[in-house]
Amino acid sequence: MDHLAIMKKSWGLIPKIIDGTKTIESRWYLKKHLPWGKIKKGDNLYFKNSGEKVSVRISVKGVKQFENLTPAKVKKTLEKYGQKDGLGISDLSKFYRMFKDKKYCILVFLKNPQKVKPFNIDKSDFGAMSAWISVKNIKEIKVQDNL
Repeated sequence: MDHLAIMKKSWGLIPKIIDGTKTIESRWYLKKHLPWGKIKKGDNLYFKNSGEKVSVRISVKGVKQFENLTPAKVKKTLEKYGQKDGLGISDLSKFYRMFKDKKYCILVFLKNPQKVKPFNIDKSDFGAMSAWISVKNIKEIKVQDNL
């Protein structure tokens, strides 16, 4: 299965994926959302910044899912995995404030980051606010160049 993670450009995480300092992608939710229960070891994960083209592909090394989170469990998870998530030790308190009331967390362990020839996607069937898309093959949503 292929997945697409749409990132906030202001967080500057895609360069950290490429240079290997970000080896975990995390998603925090109040309710179960994609990729909960869908992503697994061996899947492909593509990344793009919001408003930009897809530019990176990685292989999924592993997945951990946490549920019934409490603020204490969120803090412990951030302390254990936050640095590898590219969040930076100095920003952990900021991210704790953002995530402390979340009930679910998915950690996707990344390996073999590769730049890909940038391409656009059509996510019209997934909703304008979708931050994660799971498809059988990325070609299903890849916009073909008309060159």
